[in-house]
Amino acid sequence: MKTQNISKIRAHDAIVGLLYLSGVAISYLTNNFNFLWIVIAVGALQVISPFTKFCPVYFILNKLMPESDPIQNGN
Repeated sequence: MKTQNISKIRAHDAIVGLLYLSGVAISYLTNNFNFLWIVIAVGALQVISPFTKFCPVYFILNKLMPESDPIQNGN
């Protein structure tokens, strides 16, 4: 596997992890459980992405890192 592809996968995992952590942290700090919808939405997108072959994070990373192979670009 190309080094660029590994970097893209790691960037995806970092972004998704930050979305999970930020949703839970903001919900905890503000006592507003509506922020948990961020976590639910990210989780739902991760569950359906193998079937739809589309991930918004990979869509953005594919545009930002054109030298690497496209991952989950809908094909």
